Amino acid sequence: MGKPIQKTDGPTPQRPLICAPLVGKTKAALIEEIDAVAAKKPDLLEWRVDFYKHIGETEDVLETASLLKAHSKGIPILFTRRSIREGGEPITVSEQEVTVLYEQVMKQGLVDVVDVELSCPEAEKERLRAIAKETETQWILSYHDFQRTPSEADILAKLQEAETYGADVGKVAVMPETMADVLTLMQATQKAASTLTIPVITMAMGRLGTLSRMAGGTCGSALTFAIANESSAPGQMPIEELRVVLDVIDRYVTGP
Repeated sequence: MGKPIQKTDGPTPQRPLICAPLVGKTKAALIEEIDAVAAKKPDLLEWRVDFYKHIGETEDVLETASLLKAHSKGIPILFTRRSIREGGEPITVSEQEVTVLYEQVMKQGLVDVVDVELSCPEAEKERLRAIAKETETQWILSYHDFQRTPSEADILAKLQEAETYGADVGKVAVMPETMADVLTLMQATQKAASTLTIPVITMAMGRLGTLSRMAGGTCGSALTFAIANESSAPGQMPIEELRVVLDVIDRYVTGP
């Protein structure tokens, strides 16, 4: 299984991959959603399984994952359960049951990338690391702060922690209160892209943070999220508008 999210050389400005979320609550809604989203040709599709109302039924999740793969038009799928502690939807499934879901979708080859939170209990995180390696599934270790923007040093430390733990990708998302917070996030991104051996994904959320979603690639962020149908986090912009912005950046910033 390939690794869709790749690192460029050092802090070289890059055009980030575009990932579009899938947030349908039912199987029928998800199939309708993926058909509409895949038609817009994002680079990745993220199934936010915490939005799915049958998340507690493993066989149902696996059946739905198989259908999504069949409808994906070959676009890689990122499988994400975002916990409520990091801004996700409330679910009644335990951490151990979530790990079983991850294990099964990876072992059955239904997804290409998984997102695991740094705050995940250590035993579950260790298990998921082993399964990702066994199945050659790319895995992201992520950290989300919906309340504030940590210091540049703290953001960099989270990305370094992901690398030290053996993740394929490190991800940090923060909530800015000022434009200075956005610049802090982007400066930390540039340093991480310059010093780490793994790709990094970063973003500031909300209205102010939209700038980081548009220009994060110039600082080394490998991926950005955009709305193709419905958003999964504050500050995401429509994929059509994001592509226009990225084309302009390519022409005037990252191009020859």
